[in-house]
Amino acid sequence: MANIVLCRIDSRLIHGQVVTKWVGQSQANRIAVVSDDLDADPFMKNIFMMAAPPNIKVDCYGVAGFCAAWRDNRLGDGNVLVLFPNLASVRQAVIDGFDVAQIQVGGLGGGPGRKVVFQNITLDDADEAVLRDLQARQVAVCFQTIPEDKPQKLEDILKRL
Repeated sequence: MANIVLCRIDSRLIHGQVVTKWVGQSQANRIAVVSDDLDADPFMKNIFMMAAPPNIKVDCYGVAGFCAAWRDNRLGDGNVLVLFPNLASVRQAVIDGFDVAQIQVGGLGGGPGRKVVFQNITLDDADEAVLRDLQARQVAVCFQTIPEDKPQKLEDILKRL
């Protein structure tokens, strides 16, 4: 059975920090990317799957497919780092049965109506609603861009909005 060692929200998905820092820190030997957009784009999906080191197996799922695989114990064995591109996707996965105790918000890019709350992490009102919903569902949320950073608590982050 898969052992979820880290569930991270990062709009960039697989990139340098994930490959060089978080894979080692979490001792993951597999990455599950959960993105409806990426799953629907075979070209980009291929690029992301090649971005990981050769010793790290990468699987890409849409949210529904990931939740089905999770419920049916089809994620395989090993230590899995689960990556979501946004908070709405992880919330949908939790609603659909992904039983995760803690998520780490590591990178959400800027845009209109978004406010920087910690380093390169921005949030908007919709994100706040999702975060509060996850909290109500007993999912612990922390904010941490790299392992060397001290994890920031959700309530402290929301005060910055």
